[in-house]
Amino acid sequence: MYKSLISIFVLFLVFPAAADDFFRDHVWPKVGELTCLNCHQPGGEADQDDSRFIIEDILSFKGSERSAALERNRKAFAKMARIEKKGQSQLIGKAMGIFKHGGKQALKKNSPGYAVLEQYVRSLAPDYKPSEADKMAAQRYREEAFFADVKPLSNRQLLRRLTLSLCGRLPSHEEYSEVEKNDPKAIDRIMNKLMKEDAFYDRLAEGFNDIFLTVGYDVVPERVLGYRNFGETRHWTQSVDFNHLPEKERKPAEWKLTGEYRESILREPMELIRYIVRNERPFSELVTADYIMVSPYTARGYGIFEEIIDRFKDTKDYLEFIPVKLKALTTRDGKPDQKTPNGMFPHAGMLTTFHYLKRYPTTETNRNRLRARMYFEHFLGIDIMALAPRVTDAAETDSKYKVPTMEAPECVVCHTHIDPIAGLFQDYYNLSLDFGPYGPRKEGWYKDIFEPGFNGEKIPDGEKWRSLQWLGERTVKDPRFSVAMAKHVYYVLTGRNVLPGPQNLDDSAFLARRRAYVKQQDSLNAVAQTLKENNFNLKAAFKAWVRSDFYLANELDSAVESGQRLAELDDIGVVRLLSPEQLERKITAIFGKPWGKLKDQTAILYGGIDSKTVTERIASPSGAMGAIQRIMANEMACRSVPFDFTTPKEKRRFFKIVEKDIFPGSHPNSEELIRKTIVHLHDLILGQTNSIDDPDVTRTYELFTTIITKAHNTKGWDKRESYFARGADDKRVEDPHYVIRAWRAVMTYLLRRQEFLYE
Repeated sequence: MYKSLISIFVLFLVFPAAADDFFRDHVWPKVGELTCLNCHQPGGEADQDDSRFIIEDILSFKGSERSAALERNRKAFAKMARIEKKGQSQLIGKAMGIFKHGGKQALKKNSPGYAVLEQYVRSLAPDYKPSEADKMAAQRYREEAFFADVKPLSNRQLLRRLTLSLCGRLPSHEEYSEVEKNDPKAIDRIMNKLMKEDAFYDRLAEGFNDIFLTVGYDVVPERVLGYRNFGETRHWTQSVDFNHLPEKERKPAEWKLTGEYRESILREPMELIRYIVRNERPFSELVTADYIMVSPYTARGYGIFEEIIDRFKDTKDYLEFIPVKLKALTTRDGKPDQKTPNGMFPHAGMLTTFHYLKRYPTTETNRNRLRARMYFEHFLGIDIMALAPRVTDAAETDSKYKVPTMEAPECVVCHTHIDPIAGLFQDYYNLSLDFGPYGPRKEGWYKDIFEPGFNGEKIPDGEKWRSLQWLGERTVKDPRFSVAMAKHVYYVLTGRNVLPGPQNLDDSAFLARRRAYVKQQDSLNAVAQTLKENNFNLKAAFKAWVRSDFYLANELDSAVESGQRLAELDDIGVVRLLSPEQLERKITAIFGKPWGKLKDQTAILYGGIDSKTVTERIASPSGAMGAIQRIMANEMACRSVPFDFTTPKEKRRFFKIVEKDIFPGSHPNSEELIRKTIVHLHDLILGQTNSIDDPDVTRTYELFTTIITKAHNTKGWDKRESYFARGADDKRVEDPHYVIRAWRAVMTYLLRRQEFLYE
């Protein structure tokens, strides 16, 4: 198998230029980028050990600078490959763990990566000559312009996608008119307006909760305000006097107040995001904000309501939030619990939000490492667990080293990054669910762990009281922060994560998938740069993504037969099953009322999350989801069609030019009226702009006429609509020609179309 794999590469080694191509197309992406870069880049473990083998991440460069970085990497590989020790190339000897190597064995013999590296080393020999068979077997993957045959969305299609996705509504006639003028700045102007609507901030909070999952803090919400510091105030609702109400109303009033208080508590982290974006503050405040968001209800829980009462517009509105700064924490008996030079709590945006700390708790063995892992994922966009391969024999490693996490190379590669961050969270180490996250470890921080710091910089003693503020300040200066925020915006817009780099070297489409990954990384970096240039105004990232080729991709101009090309285009554009929340909003936008059943357990069945045990949305429909779609389509058709026909024409949504006595052959222009109605339904429900003789319109027309014809050829059918499908005043509607029922079938058909259920 591997001999044939090698033979595919040989053609590139006939001439030096071909060897360079081989390094670019195989050695770098399949070995350098996947295996060596983790440790051997500047600032990595190998760099700290004064390694002679330092390479660079070429994706952090653009254009000619990227080519230059690739050339520097090629020279580093070639230099290492030509060094021989005991008849073995040092490049292979290090990778195989034969020679001393901090990363131990990085490649297994006879693995695809090993085959690539071995072939590269052989190719550097001055007398190397590939056989004719090798030359004939080699085939170069041919690239073409990445978006050459991809058709983008029209401005009209883009507008509908944006208004539904971001604000849960259909475009207005004025907005349609504006984009149809082909003004290149029209979408930007409309985006600016959309991002001022309340619905946009609901979607923003929903999307970011998918990422941070803070709503899923799985205990009574009041426990976010720990007993240790807020024990006297967090249960304030229990002391509210309802004796002025009739006895039977007291308990419901108490439950309502408690429910609103709890909802208000859970909303606080996402209210921070709403506040930052709504006021166009730098999104770097996600980790640097020196304030939290409180409502009149949660302010009572923190015991600060009387101090800030004048800042609220309505003290009974549990959804009104304002920014405040807490004073340094005290215990429930009023004694100081936190030493700060300025007497204030050292807020650091999400990092010090009690909800975030509670959502990702720690244990005596975990030592804040979960928090460190989530920090890297949420704020730097790094899967820290992917930095090194898993330890194959943990018992052997444990017995060989006194402190494996600080001494064993396979452990150090991760822990040298994780543990310093974990140490910065040490003041939030209270292990009790009820006492709250604040509280340093009684025995002091661990000694058998890397010292607190960031990127090799140790935190000064004088900064430890504000360690997470110190971390936040350094986080926003790290170029990975802006990239991570651009990733989050992409998720909110598309419901998908950005493409991961391909890992399977046996995949025949590896190079194609990597090309797609590289192209998307370039778009991601461009959006990140735009974000930085606009002072981290997150709205700029939304507008930049909306203009990107990846977001605008809609369909192919022609059929694609190449498997490589199909692999490249596999994940571009926005084709995803709508979440239960988005589907309800779309139904509301089109029908004027929600279906109302995509909540609680039904929402979970339909791919939703509860942010607790179910934390990832299902992207592919299941049998249960298909059943829910059928029920929804039937019920919405039953509700809407008879009601629309009993509504005055000028107020109808769907059937403005037809009546229940218009069917094929009933009037001279009945077919035209029916087809025009179908065009209207396709536009309203599916977002399609069709002519009356479009094949898709004809298919829908044939469905309508077939149902009418079958009904008229059947004896004894009821002249009224079905019992469960009613119109105005909850009465069964007369349907003497079976027209209403035929239109109901059409509506059901359209609601089950991919164009409606997917975005």
